[in-house]
Amino acid sequence: MNKRANDWQVTIEKLRRALAGPKPGWAVQKLMAPHPRPTLADFGPGHRPRQGSVLILLCPSSGDLVLPLTRRTETVEYHKGQISLPGGARENDEPLQWTALRETQEELGIDPYTVEVLGDLTPLYIPTSDYCVYPFVAFCPVHPTWHPDPVEVAEVLEMPLSLLRDPATVHHEVWETSGLMVNVPFYLAGRHKVWGATAMILNELVFIMDNLD
Repeated sequence: MNKRANDWQVTIEKLRRALAGPKPGWAVQKLMAPHPRPTLADFGPGHRPRQGSVLILLCPSSGDLVLPLTRRTETVEYHKGQISLPGGARENDEPLQWTALRETQEELGIDPYTVEVLGDLTPLYIPTSDYCVYPFVAFCPVHPTWHPDPVEVAEVLEMPLSLLRDPATVHHEVWETSGLMVNVPFYLAGRHKVWGATAMILNELVFIMDNLD
């Protein structure tokens, strides 16, 4: 094993331990949240959103660890054209971890048995689609070949972890949404803006990575 691969393994083991402990949750997620943004509490104690999962899949590439993001097609039901993590809706009573793995296989052609789930992040409510999303973090020791589903995925983007953790990657703009002026933080990934729930979930991962023992 070369030095770079050994460094990855050390990082992955530290991340696994960190994910097993307390997580920063909303205090960190909200730093990348559009403002104003509704929360689940705004809908009352009896509201029961649908459930879904997403997967942050770390894998080695060109001396770095990268994670796949997808640009959604214009034909999907929610978040058309946006940059997302692979994932989707829970089916029946399947474990939420399996939802993330199954959806990643359907969207990107990744065999669930070739990746190792390291742990989970804090669930996040998405008001636009009325889903509570459960994020999981996984590791694939060999860079996979992506086989995107053309119905759901218009493009696969590889986001280097080093770029995601660079503060210079974070930008802010004011957008008009549904007649409101909204302050939107986002990660700039090439020509793409990673914002909303995806950015909020990734920000929790960044915080944990920046504070590994």
